Amino acid sequence: MSAAPEIRIRNARTGDVIRMVELMEPLVARRILLGKDLVDLYAAVPEFIVAIDAEERVIGYGAVHVMWEQLGEVRTLGVSEAWLGRGIGHRLLDALEERARDLGLTQLFCLTFETDFFERHGFAEVGEDTELVASDVYAELLRSNDEGVAEFLDLARVKPNTLGNTRMVKQLP
Repeated sequence: MSAAPEIRIRNARTGDVIRMVELMEPLVARRILLGKDLVDLYAAVPEFIVAIDAEERVIGYGAVHVMWEQLGEVRTLGVSEAWLGRGIGHRLLDALEERARDLGLTQLFCLTFETDFFERHGFAEVGEDTELVASDVYAELLRSNDEGVAEFLDLARVKPNTLGNTRMVKQLP
């Protein structure tokens, strides 16, 4: 499962958004990813990285979203179906984890159907009684309008879980 050497990972640019949407559409149609409005994707460009092939085409994407001082979320991680099985997703997740560490984050959260993939990267399923943040942080996070924060907190307003996916978390070394 080694990635082709011509693949590079770089920060996303506004010009990448339309191609990212094209790659997201089949995953949104299969309810693997939540659809995002273009305005939200453009606003989130600084959070995204992309994998590009030798012709500079976007073949994968992912974002890390800061939720709190030491807590972030891996969001919208996906790879072109033509490139699946070549390690692109692993390279993207490794790069997102590095970005998270550079931001000062020590804990990453994700919502996913790809539990095996994330487990191979050290993520573990969030249990019913798992306390993910201190009570004072929980109270502050409750003020957020972000649906990802609501999913993280397992709030009733997002239940049943939007997609039926799994909450997972990882402590960064």
